[in-house]
Amino acid sequence: MTYGSRQRWLVPLAIAALGLLADQATKLWIVQTLGPETLTRSIPLVGDWLRFIYSHNTGIAFSLLTGNSNLIAVKASAIVLAGAYVYWRHLPNGDRLVQLATGLILSGALGNLTDRIRLGYVVDFIQVGWFPVFNIADSAICVGAVLLALRLLQLDTQPSKQEQAAAS
Repeated sequence: MTYGSRQRWLVPLAIAALGLLADQATKLWIVQTLGPETLTRSIPLVGDWLRFIYSHNTGIAFSLLTGNSNLIAVKASAIVLAGAYVYWRHLPNGDRLVQLATGLILSGALGNLTDRIRLGYVVDFIQVGWFPVFNIADSAICVGAVLLALRLLQLDTQPSKQEQAAAS
């Protein structure tokens, strides 16, 4: 691995490490504060609209496909590896926003994968209105995916250097 390629991994891996620590720390706190039984106690933050409530999720994001935790862990591992390959080979990985987005997605994937491997389920605890209960990792994945999509769309609509030179 060359110095330049190491630099392209530094930002995403640092963000992933910090995000993983934040995710696991908040989950530990919520289990200690509202556990061990799920969905029995909550901490209201904004009335009944926003609250912390301890929940288990054996499915994928937002409790879809519940009850398949082992299969999901295997698939999630493959997706993380595939995502790293796509970042390495196909994305403009010298772009700081792409690095940030990749780090967020990686942190969320690793946070939930850590739960699945360690516990057999994912700890969720943030409830907003009628929306399914989620966690910091889910948020990181969603924010990272949106940032990545917006940046790639932005880069796709910018004229290339060749197009700019031809227009001059």
